[in-house]
Order: sequence, then C-alpha cells, then structure tokens
Amino acid sequence: MTLHIPGWTHFRSGKVRDLYTNEVCDLLLIASDRISAFDYILPTPIPNKGKLLTQLSLFWFEMLAPIVSHHIISSEVPAEVEGRAVIVKRLQMFPIECVARGYLTGSGWVEYKKSQTVCGIPLPSGLQDGSKLPTPIFTPATKAEDGDHDENITFEQAIAIVGLNAATTLRDLTLALYSKAHDYAATRGIILADTKFEFGIDGEGNICLGDEALTPDSSRFWSADLWKPGGTQPSFDKQFVRDWLISSGWDRNSTPPELPADVVTKTQARYSSAYSLLTGREI
Repeated sequence: MTLHIPGWTHFRSGKVRDLYTNEVCDLLLIASDRISAFDYILPTPIPNKGKLLTQLSLFWFEMLAPIVSHHIISSEVPAEVEGRAVIVKRLQMFPIECVARGYLTGSGWVEYKKSQTVCGIPLPSGLQDGSKLPTPIFTPATKAEDGDHDENITFEQAIAIVGLNAATTLRDLTLALYSKAHDYAATRGIILADTKFEFGIDGEGNICLGDEALTPDSSRFWSADLWKPGGTQPSFDKQFVRDWLISSGWDRNSTPPELPADVVTKTQARYSSAYSLLTGREI
C-alpha cells in the first residue's frame, strides 16, 4: 500500500521495505509489517514487526559504526511512519548478499550433507545440523529479482561479480561485523548463528552498511541455554514461520498460504523477545 507522505514520493517497494524519495534525493526507508519466506511475500503481516526491525537495526548500526559507516542520515521521520522508518543516503549497492555463518544450518547444512562444503568451503566431517563451525565463514549469495530465489555462490563467483578488491573487503567487513555482534549477543544469552549484510558505496566513495542490520529477518538467533546440535534450534527469528510453511504442505512455487493466528502471535513474540534481549528495551 502506497502512503501519502507530504514531501515524499514513492520510489519503489521490496519484499519488506518501501522506499520514498524527496527533492534532495534522500531516501525514506520504511519497514512494513510484511514478512517474506522462501523469497515470497506472505499474505499475512506480523503486527509491529516494522518498528522492531527498524529500532533493532538502529541499535546495531550505532554499535558497529567503529567498524564500518552506515547509511543512516536521521531517525527523525514523518509522523505517518514514526518508529518504523529512517532517512538514509543513497548507495550504489553491491549486487551480492554478504552472509556470515558461525554455525551450520539452513542451506549450509543442506550443502554440507551433499559435499561436506558450504559455498565451496571445505568443512570438517562429523558436523551436525546446528554445530558450531571451527571459525566463522563468509558465504555470499546472489541478489534475486522479485519472484526469483537467492542462490549461494563461492567466493570466486563473488570476485567475478564485484572484483577481487571489493570481494575481499566485503568478506573482511562481514566477518568483522559478525564477530562483534556474535560476541555481544552471547552476553545477552543469544547465539547469532548466521546473518546477512548488504553494502553499498556512498557519494564520497565510501563503503557503507545499508538496508538492515542483524534483525530476526536477516539473522538466525538461537537461545544459548537451549542450543543442542543435531536438529532444529529454539530461535528468536522467522525460522518458526519457515518451519510452519514447510509443515503446511505448501509447494513453495505458488501463492503462499495465510498464516494462522497462533503462528502470527508466536512469531511476533519471538521478534519482540529478540529485540528486548539484545537491547534491554521494550517497544
């Protein structure tokens, strides 16, 4: 749904976020309550999700600023989108997603079972779903157009897309950010299993962290107390929604089903718990 926001014109919309622009070409980045899974926008929103994503991203952007600049100009936004939007500078985005994994799960686990690798990186034998990796790894992915699926790629493929210097810098930044966030989350009783970052270049030629940062939409947050390798981990992210969709019988190639009320409520509770545990605040 396009909003009427004085001084701002709708620019484009993604799976979860809506972008507006103004006369000086700043961007108003609005986090909606939409939720996506398996590269589809689900028909059922998660109430208050947009505010939680925005406020948690702001928390992380501030903490991680000593490592890399970010795209935030201001969190003072029009009243219509207060709390769920930020004003950001335009970036020329790199056409890869930068993923850091400290634990084996998800698509990484699927690949490991076939080849004992993740994105072409050899891993030790005997790991389980949920195992901690010997050291965090950089596992880039393509950025899919709407309706298509993201695909994991090797570091060599990333180099072919963005060049050696950029790929090396993005890898080093991704792992540095992951390590900082992982160590902090551990002090809050949360395991940061993996996360996705997106970077771009600003008007002065600087690499900046854009989009969102370390939210339940872009990361896997597990309970440190309940972590046990060998299966699905109790989480504070949208894996709960993915698991329900898988069990629903949906074929992942057609319009997704509506989420039941209890799935919506439990998902909202997981997002709220992640925010509260990590920041010590409430929304």
